[in-house]
Amino acid sequence: MRLVVVGNGMAGARLVSEVRARSADVRITVYGAEAARPYNRVLLSNVVAGTAGREQVRLVGPRWYAEHDVTARLGVAVTAIDRDARAVVAADGTREPYDVLVLATGSEPVVPPIPGVERASPFRTLDDCDRIREAAATARRAVVIGGGLLGVEAARGLAGLGLPVTLLHFAGHLMERQLDAEAGLVLGETLAALGVATRTGVNATRIVDGRVELSEGGPVEADLVVLACGVRPVVGLARDAGLGVERGVLVDDELRTGDRAVFAIGECAQHAGTVYGLVAPAWEQASVVADIVTGADKEARYRGSRLVTRLKASRVELAAMGETHLTEDEAEIVRFSHRRDGTYRKLVIRDGRLVGAILLGETAAVGTLTQLFDRGAPLPADRAGLLFPGLAGPGADGAAADSPVRMPDSARVCRCNDVTKGRIRACWESGARDVAAVAAATRATTGCGGCRDAVDGIIGWLCEQEGVSV
Repeated sequence: MRLVVVGNGMAGARLVSEVRARSADVRITVYGAEAARPYNRVLLSNVVAGTAGREQVRLVGPRWYAEHDVTARLGVAVTAIDRDARAVVAADGTREPYDVLVLATGSEPVVPPIPGVERASPFRTLDDCDRIREAAATARRAVVIGGGLLGVEAARGLAGLGLPVTLLHFAGHLMERQLDAEAGLVLGETLAALGVATRTGVNATRIVDGRVELSEGGPVEADLVVLACGVRPVVGLARDAGLGVERGVLVDDELRTGDRAVFAIGECAQHAGTVYGLVAPAWEQASVVADIVTGADKEARYRGSRLVTRLKASRVELAAMGETHLTEDEAEIVRFSHRRDGTYRKLVIRDGRLVGAILLGETAAVGTLTQLFDRGAPLPADRAGLLFPGLAGPGADGAAADSPVRMPDSARVCRCNDVTKGRIRACWESGARDVAAVAAATRATTGCGGCRDAVDGIIGWLCEQEGVSV
């Protein structure tokens, strides 16, 4: 079977590795518009801050393609799909036939139509990071336009270089899709303590030398401007080929388009009305498609993902999941706020189950609440014990699950790669004695990186239980 994958980002690269892990007989060709080997976009703010290098965020090594018999056309864009002939046409004029085609074209940054926007740098690729770091070396002040997840990470990365940063956002508070107003306020105060000033409810109207002009209030001085205004799915290739497109490429539960030989996954795919912009759903979709196209599990289906957003920024701990904007009239709300310490915790409960949560600031409850949200399990009666595990009584089931002793083997530790405690235990018993060894065997910690402490804790606990020194 001839498999062609268009897109070599986090979704396309994962699909290629999942297919090869299931079958050595599939002939795989993958096209990547970027010349670089695939990398983890989730960790780009660390690259900007200088806490991670280019090689540290790579998803595959330099010899991976040759070792796994994969043809990689890096730096070659696909310009057309010939569905009648079942072939793709590349920018260099070559044609590649396929039996199965998977579109993993991802998203492109939104660039606001304002005068002088060409002076700003998007924040989307490794090359963008290089340009931003080069400009930051001589800059005196920076501005980031866009206060969503990506913008907050970009601003924190620049502040990590010692630059004063102003974060501009059109909405009334930061990360308004994931956070309520109070959480957005606490996040802004946390960032202020780290060197990031925030101005909300404003639009950039013009970028000129040395400043950004705004719709409200005076201009902001800046000799480095970074754009983090969101992304939009790349769907032109699919639309030109006559495939169904709305916000993304329309797919069913098999991730197939209207053409059964063509699948779509990741940020370019729209499933059941939703376009997911996070890595975990893309990797779940890649697994389903790999099962179907190799025949490993022809009944595999994608039913949607339960979203957990983790902010990946140094000294800012934030997790948001599910329906965070419901009111007291719509659900049971349990909330704790301590602005001076940068702490905000909110649970949204419906019918005795967790349907949403915001956790800002260090808390030992993240693992427990993520598990309860994932499973849709009934909550213990002690709601306070969920927010403050140390206060939980001996009968509070979920509250102590962050301890490896109490965590069941079925608990999902790494959401991005669907790795359970039981799988980590099995790796440890097979000889994996540190995080790097477990990551190599399971991919745990290689997505957003938010589970690294939990994985390290489980390994340490297992070593302690068995008297093993590392």
